[in-house]
Amino acid sequence: MMRKRIEIVEGVGHIRFSGHEGPARYAIEGEPARLRLGQGRLKGSFGVDVETASDAFRAGVGVLTLEGGREYRVTMVGHSTGGDEVFVELRV
Repeated sequence: MMRKRIEIVEGVGHIRFSGHEGPARYAIEGEPARLRLGQGRLKGSFGVDVETASDAFRAGVGVLTLEGGREYRVTMVGHSTGGDEVFVELRV
């Protein structure tokens, strides 16, 4: 049985969370433009420097602005100590 391949949307955007605003590269599984208000969520990640990634994970929530200007609320769900990537769930 063949599985449908999930599109990965990548780019450089802007991350904002308590005490920080700055650029971040992102990768999102699925098409963010199709996400609608409600319970729907997409998985993804964003990359920043190691210290900022740790601070973002501790903050727990934030806002990710994509290249096109669209903003998404993010919940930080994972981070490896010493890593520069934070795994998130996005919603409108």
